[in-house]
Amino acid sequence: MGQLIPAMTPAPGERLLRFVGDRIRFTLRFPEAGGVEKGWQARLRTNLGRAALLRREIIDAHTRSLPVAGASWRDLPMKRDGDEWWLELPLNEVGFFGAKAYLIDPQGWQYWPEGADVGISVHPDAYRTANTIYCAFPRLFGNTRQFISARNETLEAQIQKIEEHGFTIIPPSGKLRDLIEFLPHIIDTLGCRILHLLPVNPTPTTFARFGRFGSPYAALDLTAIDPALVVFDKKTTGVDQFRELTYATHVRGGRVFIDIVINHTGWGSSLQETHPEWFLRQPDGTFVSPGAWGVTWEDLVELKHNNVALWDKLAEMFLIWCRRGVDGFRCDAGYKVPLPAWQYIIARVQQDFPDTIFLLEGLGGSWEATESLLTSGGMQWAYSELFQNYTGRDVAWYLDYSLRQSERVGLYVHYSETHDNNRLAAQRWGEAPPAEPKPDRVWSLLRNRLCALTSVSGGFGFTCGVEWLATEKIRVHGSTGLAWGSPENIVSELSQLNRLLLNHPCFFDGAKLTRLSGNDSAIFALLRESAEGLDRVLVLVNTDAEREQTIRLDASRLPLNLCAVDLLGQTMPPIRNHVHELEFVLPAGAAYCLSHALVPIGLVGDDYRLTRARAAWAVQALGQSLATSEIGPFDWRLLGDLVNESPSRFLASIAHLNPDETERDLVGALRLASRPGRYPNVIQWRMEDRSRITLVPPGHWLLIEDAVPFRGSLRGPAGTRHVQSIAAAGMHVACFAADDSAGDAVLTLERYTESDRTVEATIRFLAAEPVLQNGEFIPPPDARVLLTNGRGGMARLCVDLGRVTSKYDCVLGANLHPSLPVDRHVFVKRIRVWVNADGFISPLNHQQLAAFRPGPPAVWSFVANAGDGRTVEIELSASMVDGENTTVFRFSRPSAARAHGKQLPAEADVRLTVRVDIEDRNFHSQTHRNGGADHHFNSNTRTLDDSEFHAGFVFAPAVDRQLRVYSEGARYHPQPEWSENIPHPVEQTRGHVGSGDAFSPGWFEIEMPKGSSKTLVITAERELFLNPNPLQLRPAAGDLFEEQLNCAARQFVVRRDSGKTVIAGYPWFLDWGRDTFIAARGLIAAGMIEEVRQIVLTFAKFERDGTLPNTIHGGDASNRDTSDAPLWFGIVCEELAAAIGDASSLFDAQVDDSGRRIRDVLISIAENYVRGTPNGIRMDSDSALIWSPSHFTWMDTNYPAGTPREGYPVEIQALWIRLLQLVALQSDEQNAARWNDLAERALASVEELFWLEERGWYADVLIGSPGTPARNATASDVLRNNCLFLVSLGLITGERARRCVEAAQRYLLIPGALRSLAPLPVAVPLPVHGNHGGLLNDPLRPYWGRYEGDEDTRRKPAYHNGTGWTWTFPTFCEALVLAWEKSPESIAAARAYLGSVDRLMNEGCIGQIPENVDGDAPHVQRGCDAQAWGVTEVLRVWRRLRDL
Repeated sequence: MGQLIPAMTPAPGERLLRFVGDRIRFTLRFPEAGGVEKGWQARLRTNLGRAALLRREIIDAHTRSLPVAGASWRDLPMKRDGDEWWLELPLNEVGFFGAKAYLIDPQGWQYWPEGADVGISVHPDAYRTANTIYCAFPRLFGNTRQFISARNETLEAQIQKIEEHGFTIIPPSGKLRDLIEFLPHIIDTLGCRILHLLPVNPTPTTFARFGRFGSPYAALDLTAIDPALVVFDKKTTGVDQFRELTYATHVRGGRVFIDIVINHTGWGSSLQETHPEWFLRQPDGTFVSPGAWGVTWEDLVELKHNNVALWDKLAEMFLIWCRRGVDGFRCDAGYKVPLPAWQYIIARVQQDFPDTIFLLEGLGGSWEATESLLTSGGMQWAYSELFQNYTGRDVAWYLDYSLRQSERVGLYVHYSETHDNNRLAAQRWGEAPPAEPKPDRVWSLLRNRLCALTSVSGGFGFTCGVEWLATEKIRVHGSTGLAWGSPENIVSELSQLNRLLLNHPCFFDGAKLTRLSGNDSAIFALLRESAEGLDRVLVLVNTDAEREQTIRLDASRLPLNLCAVDLLGQTMPPIRNHVHELEFVLPAGAAYCLSHALVPIGLVGDDYRLTRARAAWAVQALGQSLATSEIGPFDWRLLGDLVNESPSRFLASIAHLNPDETERDLVGALRLASRPGRYPNVIQWRMEDRSRITLVPPGHWLLIEDAVPFRGSLRGPAGTRHVQSIAAAGMHVACFAADDSAGDAVLTLERYTESDRTVEATIRFLAAEPVLQNGEFIPPPDARVLLTNGRGGMARLCVDLGRVTSKYDCVLGANLHPSLPVDRHVFVKRIRVWVNADGFISPLNHQQLAAFRPGPPAVWSFVANAGDGRTVEIELSASMVDGENTTVFRFSRPSAARAHGKQLPAEADVRLTVRVDIEDRNFHSQTHRNGGADHHFNSNTRTLDDSEFHAGFVFAPAVDRQLRVYSEGARYHPQPEWSENIPHPVEQTRGHVGSGDAFSPGWFEIEMPKGSSKTLVITAERELFLNPNPLQLRPAAGDLFEEQLNCAARQFVVRRDSGKTVIAGYPWFLDWGRDTFIAARGLIAAGMIEEVRQIVLTFAKFERDGTLPNTIHGGDASNRDTSDAPLWFGIVCEELAAAIGDASSLFDAQVDDSGRRIRDVLISIAENYVRGTPNGIRMDSDSALIWSPSHFTWMDTNYPAGTPREGYPVEIQALWIRLLQLVALQSDEQNAARWNDLAERALASVEELFWLEERGWYADVLIGSPGTPARNATASDVLRNNCLFLVSLGLITGERARRCVEAAQRYLLIPGALRSLAPLPVAVPLPVHGNHGGLLNDPLRPYWGRYEGDEDTRRKPAYHNGTGWTWTFPTFCEALVLAWEKSPESIAAARAYLGSVDRLMNEGCIGQIPENVDGDAPHVQRGCDAQAWGVTEVLRVWRRLRDL
């Protein structure tokens, strides 16, 4: 075959300009006929789709001196079609990329096309169209703007005389806020979409000042705002006022570009003062001033771009402006900065703000330099030079070049006038203006229309004042008039031009532009065809402003009826038909845009931009999940429509794409992947979510939805990411792709609206597995540790030893009943310890804490100052003795082998001082010092006798209430003292007394030589323990999370007579029926089968007429105000039987001496519910649903009645149906049929009566007074967590289950908890009346996000009306998995959600889970800080998820 050279399209060395959301097709073939044999392959080598790697490579090449090794490049296989190979790729990232295809023969030899790589410049989608620019010099928008000339010769002479004496006079300047006032004119009236600001930096005012004001191009600080542009306002800074301008522009849909100069600064700039080495000098040391066109600017000093540190400084400067809302930069004299510097700076900027536009002002540089900067340099736009080409020949010649370049390398923007040129309205005057100068309207209109009508993607700009036919040339060192408001103006004409560029598809990206006029024609004729090929316009411009001109065009090249109307609204020019030619006669300076009709056929204006934006958004999202080569062909219109149908569904479908379908038909594959029933890995955030921390599991999108446009940033563990919203599905959306970095991020939205303009919220990206503090760590000082003794006693100690935050904090809270859990009695409030190390005394508190282990036993490791750079280590462990009201502290001092740091000499004296602060009270009360308290403690305290072998004291106020505190080997010094007003901040937030007192009878002196260990025992037992055996429940190796939960769960199991029960929560709850049964489910998962069996038998004895105790106070089980406890009892029995494996051994177990069995108890509950219990529970015979009295569910707040839920609560029905199903299994055939029938009827009634289709969840309760049938009750439309039990208990599946769970995720889910009520308005009022009848809430907006303050007026109304509960949180995770049929994605998400309790376990009460948290962020822990059902439910569901 000879030397084979394949042919590639696009051709090697070609340059192409495309936009994000476009596709590009590469082909490769041999030009010779006959083709090649089988076995040949083709590859495309490219870095398309690797923007992040490419930028990183550029940055590393300079910061780490690494070679640009092409790490971003890879080979993609091409597809073969006959003798041609092809590959089509989507463009999903901004940047300049390369590509080249090659062939591989069967022997592995490579065959490359001749020539360089194809270069592809990919621009942001938002800049496809209408890039109309208004160049504003803020200084000119003050009081002189309406002047034709701002120069006052008389005043100038006076100022000059003053300045001759060394004074500096700075005239008044227009302000940024002045410019804001004229944004309606610029954006709305003129239709400009980009506000281009000349530099806003401080200018020289005394030192090296040129002109009266100083030049803005002589910047003194590249990130500061010129004070002359700022209104003195004590509430805002200059930056604030600049942000006001960018915000005001964005709110109108505009964008802001600023002029930035980085090849020089002004003399005396902050950069020159701090880094003079970054500036060029002459050999004699003189700083260099730059220049161009034979002029040297002496107010400037030139930078030397050979230092990456300078580039870093400049890159950060650009980023600072981006963070202030700047969208793009005009880079003045950008060709004077080396290409590598621009590559580095732009790579840095685009890491955070990829859509930033860099507009090159390269008028003094070569065209080759411009092309290089627009491609490999990373810039996107450049100044066109059309403004300095005037004759027909010059215009044609230059436009041929610039239009070609705009298709290849970057957008050449046609400025009709720049601040460096004479004004258009005065340009034809020459050096000597006329005696009575009048603005040259014809010339100005001609040049503006020429620039606009020949622009690409609407790249057209003009300088402020052009619209008013201003004639005074702008002087950057001074101030000039804008003739603002002049009746002689071209405002309407410019407005019409800009709207044509904005709306007509012939001026959009991809339009085909063909010059029809000859090289020497005075009339420039341009045929513009839309990218779709549906629309065409003919542009005719007479470049001769003095004379009428004629042109003849080949009629065969003009579509029929093209010349029917002028889109500029003018009378049509004369047109003559000469057989095969059309002759056009144009007046002097005239310009036309001729079309077949006023209204285009193709997509116009916003319809086009919105559809394109949605398609680009889709392609970018796809590119963050798939390789570019995996994204198949698509029609951008269909893709945009798909996003507009549902952005969340679109994102969710990406994870379920079939690779083969995606390769063939992307849109079809997305529709297939979005079918119902698949788990959606999308978390939606809306404005109402700012009041909560939003949880995002791994692999999930974060979709921001708002009613107004916005820009957003997400600052988190992976850095800061920025987004801009697009309009879709009737709202404005933006998204953040899944991130593997777990941790909290701050979401900040700049919203373009009248209220809530800036919003911040916390987003928590979850880890795949929970993160517990394994081993030693330092918790926050207010964290606590719980120690228990298996009989209801406790120690609740702050990590900051000696600190107290609550009246429930204690060293010993004893249960003084010998066999039943009763109210704890606080004997010891705290211990305080000091170390005296060779005369240096330090308290052992959080400041000296080096490490902590929660245990039990809990271990503190302290390192205290011993003077002269020395330290002393003391380790303290605390535990309770199993089965005894005894807390044991062990102090130890590491031996020389274990100690670290500078050692104390062996003879150095180290001893501890320990004070034990005691009380004598019920744990709900407080101790306050008074005369009676003094007498009580002093008269009942004595020192231990020597015969008792231990140093210490006894406090014995009663025979059955005694405390002993002693230590072997210590000395005890009786020296009483009171600690008064010990703060109780927790109680203070609850509206209770905020402090208490404690009494210390004396202090212990404990010598601590190296290697020693000493014990302090605090006990309410009668016996002294020489070697007390502490309870140790340290987590074992393996699943640390599960083991910690196991450890925590066991702390709640206590004895009740000969059986077992569960303490509902520490520090203040005892055993509750409902709580015990719910907790028992988790204890089963923990393997505590025998303990749960004892619990079942214990409570079965209490069953009477279908009721069980709600709470048990010691031996008093008379409170039976609960409709759910008996039903939960059934759930526990069912799960316990399954765990045992022998159901009959449980159900046939004898409960009491009467011979009743567990089976009989269950049937009794069911029978009594059917006919009605003594306390009012009954079944509605029509619906088979259970009616519950007020306050009988777990939401039982009363006095005031916060959640009465009188009627048919939803979770009661779920539990009831499960009981009916269980009883059916335990009954004979005839009775089983009856129970099963009731279960089916009840479930059907739930579906019929509870489901709220318009809401998407099940009613929380059918509200009805006694005797009201369910069918006549009122369905409450509040969303609560209770409806999830229908799903988690396996009764509801399918779409309704999924919608119910989605609603909970959307409104109830917070870290480690579920809100008890959604923050939504309701139709069925939920009033909460105080104890005196007054209304405490808004019944139609009943959500209450903070659980704090007065109990009756604030905490009780909030308790179940918004407060987040930890025990229902695992139910959500369980329901999530069941609703999505145990799919792997749902299981992974549920595990991540469930693991979010790790924060609760690492804070608050270490290793435990609190009762509840605030519904609103930051979700402060509230209630009991160690709650049984919170821990056990997490454990149960965690185990279940693990086993799926």
